[in-house]
Amino acid sequence: MKIGMCMFLWTTSVGRDHEPLLRDIAKTGFDGVEIPIFDGTPEDYAALGRMLDDLGLDRTAVSANGDPAQNLVSADAAERRAGVDHVKRAIDCAQALGAPKLSGPLHSTLGHFSGTGPTEAELARSVAAQREIGDHAAGAGVTVCLEALNRFECYLLTTMDGLAAHLDDIGHRNIRAMYDTFHANIEEQDPLEALIRNAGHVAHIHISENDRGVPGRGHINWDATFDAIAESGYDGWLTIEAFGRGLPDLAAATKVWRDFAESPEAVYREGYQMIRAQLDRIGA
Repeated sequence: MKIGMCMFLWTTSVGRDHEPLLRDIAKTGFDGVEIPIFDGTPEDYAALGRMLDDLGLDRTAVSANGDPAQNLVSADAAERRAGVDHVKRAIDCAQALGAPKLSGPLHSTLGHFSGTGPTEAELARSVAAQREIGDHAAGAGVTVCLEALNRFECYLLTTMDGLAAHLDDIGHRNIRAMYDTFHANIEEQDPLEALIRNAGHVAHIHISENDRGVPGRGHINWDATFDAIAESGYDGWLTIEAFGRGLPDLAAATKVWRDFAESPEAVYREGYQMIRAQLDRIGA
């Protein structure tokens, strides 16, 4: 398995000015980083990919969409088209970056609610959108890993069972699932059984503490979590996702109103050591 660090802790736009930080992440022992894709062009991400190559860092990508005018499950065809085009552009940027996986809640609009649960019509529109996105991803050599979010951030897909059933309906090899320990801790009656039960769909995992802070300092049972990862047969990325208050818009989107650690360095250095010790324990 590979250990990654999501750059959301610092920014949604990684650039040359982050090179000293990226060097320290590499020095800490990380195999790679997870690059947010929001603004920018494929050419920008190609240049970033070359810098990461020089630093010896592999990469995955992550994105989201908070614009209701780009709602993939809207009854408005123009909004759905805008949403599909938005995800396709993110896929193109991931390809240019050299990231074979693009993860996140790329199934619906982050923080946008209808006032009810998902309807059959919305799920049907999602299937159609994701099949088109999957075809584009296949052409780019990218796998899209959809993330089940907790009920306070989205309403379309909130559990691993619901996500897996939806993926069965989509039926596309380039549309898979991401398991996130933070969201599972909120939504699943048994987070670890939810992972094991749906392991065949899972192509990416986020390691995130219950408070979004330093992995290992909260109440998530990491021994049991890594035992479940081993039992599931998963052999991909384990990427730390944590958040801070550095970016007001991102802090607002993730409902981060206080600091969860004394420093970002504590998050990635201590988090890496926790994951490395767990992988050594399970022999992975």
